[in-house]
Amino acid sequence: MELAAVKTSYRYWAPIYDYTFGRITGRGRRRTVDYINRRAGRVLEIGVGTGLSLDRYATHLQVTGIDVSADMLDKARRKVAERKLAHVVRISEMDARTLAFPDGHFDTVVAMHVISVVPEPEKVMEEMARVCKPGGEVLIVGHFARDKGFLAALERLFAPLANVIGWHSDFELGRILGVRSLEVTRTMPMPPFGIFTFLIQRKAEAARAAA
Repeated sequence: MELAAVKTSYRYWAPIYDYTFGRITGRGRRRTVDYINRRAGRVLEIGVGTGLSLDRYATHLQVTGIDVSADMLDKARRKVAERKLAHVVRISEMDARTLAFPDGHFDTVVAMHVISVVPEPEKVMEEMARVCKPGGEVLIVGHFARDKGFLAALERLFAPLANVIGWHSDFELGRILGVRSLEVTRTMPMPPFGIFTFLIQRKAEAARAAA
């Protein structure tokens, strides 16, 4: 999707996102954040949106959230202020293809339900890996296309509506697996009904990544 289409789509979704797609993805988000809460240090959430996950992060973490949608971020900032989420240290409008953070800055970088929406997802993955510390983890939650069956046909049917529904129903997992410094360590089906996948990738130590 083009950046303008993403912004337009989420301008429409912002007022109702928490009560629609937010509810559908709620259980998966909770499981992902529960996993992150067992870790330590700095966390970057790509596509933080309206801040659905922010109050679930453990207070020992330092959480930064970015998104391209100003409408979504207004709601996220309001949640941070109203709920006094001191562990959320920064909320910024930013394009994930050009992250304004130094190399190796975060212990965990996570993108939940956005990788099939962003323009140039391969470039986003490169940036996520760049700002992740060696030995840190890059986490992706999303829907990936099936090869066969009724659901695969349904995904292809809805594919032309990507700019309307806000995500690509036929997005291929292989598109985000090409970063040399990242190694897949685990994949898990996520609710509802296993239609989403939780992908865990670990960033190699510096010497190995350069090999």
